[in-house]
Amino acid sequence: MANLRSELKTKVLNFSVNQSFNDLALSVFQYQYHHNKLYRKFVEYLSVFPDQIQHYSKIPFLPIGFFKTQKILSGSYKEDQIFESSGTGNETRSKHYVTDVDFYNKNSVKIFESVFGNLQEKVILGMLPSYLERGNSSLVHMVNYFMQQTKNSDSTFYLNDFRTLAQKLEILKKQNKEVVLFGVTFALIDFCKTFKIDFPDLKIIETGGMKGRGKELIRAELHQVIKDGFGVRNVYSEYGMTELLSQAYSINENGFGMPPQMKVLIRDLYDPRAHSENGKGAISIIDLANIDSCSFIATDDMGEIKSNGCFDILGRMDTSEIRGCSLLTV
Repeated sequence: MANLRSELKTKVLNFSVNQSFNDLALSVFQYQYHHNKLYRKFVEYLSVFPDQIQHYSKIPFLPIGFFKTQKILSGSYKEDQIFESSGTGNETRSKHYVTDVDFYNKNSVKIFESVFGNLQEKVILGMLPSYLERGNSSLVHMVNYFMQQTKNSDSTFYLNDFRTLAQKLEILKKQNKEVVLFGVTFALIDFCKTFKIDFPDLKIIETGGMKGRGKELIRAELHQVIKDGFGVRNVYSEYGMTELLSQAYSINENGFGMPPQMKVLIRDLYDPRAHSENGKGAISIIDLANIDSCSFIATDDMGEIKSNGCFDILGRMDTSEIRGCSLLTV
């Protein structure tokens, strides 16, 4: 079991678009069926016979709500860290028991660098106040790890001290530094209400989430506010959640591009076991990096797979709770 687990992780980290996603997805499915007791019960409840599944679209997708009530693990490994969702009010938070944080770190770096280039050449800044304040955030962990990899003393988090951040951005601009700013939506908007800078080469990655602190804007409107406030040409978005160990990034309103180890499917609202790779509906996600938990998740997000192969988030299912991932409509 340990050797197979290690082998699968190596395959995920080295996976490319030239390899067979179907073959690796089926291997991960078989592994999790045999080593994840909860997932196995779920599959058996649906009267699915694993050996008869030939395509990843036919694999059963575990409802994401199970992460709120169950400890979802493939194997009996002890967790290194527990990531918790942001949540609002007194709702139950999802928990992801991560048994190999080093693997999560490597996977996140690989995805980031495939979009933005060498991490060590950059300054990473974070405006993630609500996430920093509650702790156990996978997003904060990821951004903090990125900061450590830059080995640059300018890489740091900012809570509500927007003036200091504005001054730092002006300095970094004059120094011709490559700067990437991760920001939660409401913090970016609040910054733009008070400060206006002109930093065309700054890369801003908005991570979604108003947390009930103001009117939700459609993504195009939000990005225009950010462009005007920071003087940037483009705005990036990050799609991630506690239950996933991989992330997807988009530029402007072009949709989220999936890393090779991730696949988004559209789930029929009237037949939850029917999936397609185009159109609109509920989103199911295959994240092969979730080897130690569950890689096949039926989310509560509504979305669309576009003609260019990217996906967009259109909102939340009516019966689902508000979450901290990208909630913006397009």
